[in-house]
Amino acid sequence: MSEVEELLTPEEETEVVEAIREAERETSGEIRVHLEYSVKGEPLKRAGELFYALKMENTRERNGVLIYIAVHDHRFAIYGDKGIDKAVPEGFWDTTRDAMQKNFRKGAFKEGILAGVRSAGRELKAHFPWRPGDENELSNEVSKS
Repeated sequence: MSEVEELLTPEEETEVVEAIREAERETSGEIRVHLEYSVKGEPLKRAGELFYALKMENTRERNGVLIYIAVHDHRFAIYGDKGIDKAVPEGFWDTTRDAMQKNFRKGAFKEGILAGVRSAGRELKAHFPWRPGDENELSNEVSKS
C-alpha cells in the first residue's frame, strides 16, 4: 500500500466523501479532495493544475474548491475557482488552511481534511445556496495520483 493510500483508511475515506456530500447538499458549489504522493514546486500551483485536469472549472457558477494534499511532503493547498474566490471574505482561505494545519500537526489527517471540507461547504452555502435544478456536477470521490 502506498503512502497516499495509507493517509486515510477506507472507512475514513468514506467519511470524507460523506462530508463532501453533506457540504454540497445545501449549495450549488462543488468540493473535491485530491491526494498525491509528492509535489514538485508550489502546492498551490500544482492544485491549480489538478483543478483543471479534474475539470473542476466546469461548474455553472465557477464555484469549485479543491483540497490538495501532497502526502509525503506534508504540504497542501486549497484552490478555489473564480466564482468562490471572488465571493469569500478576505482571509477565508488562510483561516481554512490554519484549521486544517492545526489538525495535521496533531496527526489527525482525517479531521484536518474534514475541517477544510466543512469550512468550504459553509462558505459555499452562504454565497451559492442550493436552488431547485442544481445538480451535483462533479464526483465526490477522493482522487489520487
